Amino acid sequence: MNLCMSSRNLLIPLLALLFLSAGCNPTVSRVESDTVTDLSGNWNDTDSRLVAQEMIQDVLSRNWLNKFNRNKGKAPTVIVGTVRNLSHEHINTRTFIADMERELINSGEVEFVASAEAREEVRSEVKDQDLNATEETRKAMGNEVGADFMLQGSINSIVDAVSGEQARFYQIDLTLIELGTNRKVWVGQKKIKKTVEKGGFRL
Repeated sequence: MNLCMSSRNLLIPLLALLFLSAGCNPTVSRVESDTVTDLSGNWNDTDSRLVAQEMIQDVLSRNWLNKFNRNKGKAPTVIVGTVRNLSHEHINTRTFIADMERELINSGEVEFVASAEAREEVRSEVKDQDLNATEETRKAMGNEVGADFMLQGSINSIVDAVSGEQARFYQIDLTLIELGTNRKVWVGQKKIKKTVEKGGFRL
């Protein structure tokens, strides 16, 4: 009798533990990568992709591009520089930069050169080829293409909160600068505003 009671006393907590464990397991569903998913109200992949598409379409539709094509007789060469995160939250600006690079390259309107970080790795490979590759396949130093313009920018944010509700405002500013003269040939701005109601975020 005591053994049965002891077993029952152990069984109840064990079943409760199993029930709680089952309730903690996440439910995962695969969705298309371009599906809009605003879970927290924070900057996310959808913001990055849509802002990059809209702002790159804008910069490529402006007069500086046609003017350069007429004067130089070729497509301009562009590089994406730093995008500073000045917002209230952690934002991986590398994904935003990658989205803009993809839009620029796939547009076919401009030539594109690698970032400073990527160029260092490429130069290391060229140096290695100079020592180890055959004469027919060796790539020479000093043949890099210089960029004509650099795209730089920043992401800012303002948060207004009261009684468990938030309004989140993001402002993305981008500037296209002509290298050598430092002239600003295009300035773009995109604003995003989100409201997050009770239960949608944690203070």
